[in-house]
Amino acid sequence: MMDNGNILDMSEKSRLTADLTLLMLKGAGYAAVFLLVVWFVIAAIAFIGRILPEESRQTPDPINRSSLVIEVDAQTAMV
Repeated sequence: MMDNGNILDMSEKSRLTADLTLLMLKGAGYAAVFLLVVWFVIAAIAFIGRILPEESRQTPDPINRSSLVIEVDAQTAMV
């Protein structure tokens, strides 16, 4: 009967190396899937932006940031 379920008859060091390699490849696969999902989301947003009519791209910004002014009284400005 085999001990520890070692059906491949590998040494403990070889099993540890194989397990760590599998875990690293699994993590790399998860990272690749995550990056592909992010890339597809960005590509979808870019595609939607390209199919919009040209007039929608030429409209002014709805928030006019140049008109945002912080008013400071003279007493605070002299400090």
